[in-house]
Amino acid sequence: MKTCPYCNITVGGTNSKCPICQNRLSGESTENHWPYQETLKKESVLYKLQLFIVLSLVIVSLALDFLLDLQAGVHWSVIVTLWLLAFEFGIIKLFRNYFSPSKVVTEVALIISLLLLFSGYWTHHTMVITDFIIPIICIGTLVTNFILILVDRASNAMVYLLCNVLVGALPYLVFLFMKHTIPFLWVLCLMISVITFIGACVFRGRQVWGELQKRFNM
Repeated sequence: MKTCPYCNITVGGTNSKCPICQNRLSGESTENHWPYQETLKKESVLYKLQLFIVLSLVIVSLALDFLLDLQAGVHWSVIVTLWLLAFEFGIIKLFRNYFSPSKVVTEVALIISLLLLFSGYWTHHTMVITDFIIPIICIGTLVTNFILILVDRASNAMVYLLCNVLVGALPYLVFLFMKHTIPFLWVLCLMISVITFIGACVFRGRQVWGELQKRFNM
């Protein structure tokens, strides 16, 4: 066992420095108490590598845009930066092994929708994005969550249901605030939101009710 002359403690394993004061330990090394995490080390290296690439791309795009005056009326580097930061957020989610698939799908769909809205406003293509692209994303999210709630029976059914309710509320907001004729894709999204909600209640209603009883101590 190694000892620290300053903290008067013994430290097992092969560490060369005291975990408390960071001074050099004296004595003989022993076997590590915990196995060496080779997988975590590889994931850490990969994460640092992609983080370096993402930050480098952000700096290059900002430099080309603002320093070399290549914006051509639109600062495209702002859009590139936001999309790269969203990509980084997705990578962080992937490195976490305890995420909920439905929660990740819903978060990614909402973030992409917000980025598309900003990009469309910045490039003056808002109508195409709001009338076509975003409702397609919402429909895909609703269908994906409905399939997951049927397949993934070991997980919490309440999470899937709440995620679908969150996405399904978007067409109602569109119907509430849009002054012109409602696009067909939003009408289709509204129908699919109701159908998937009913399907989730029919196929997983017992699990949802059990989760409600557990949450509210009923």
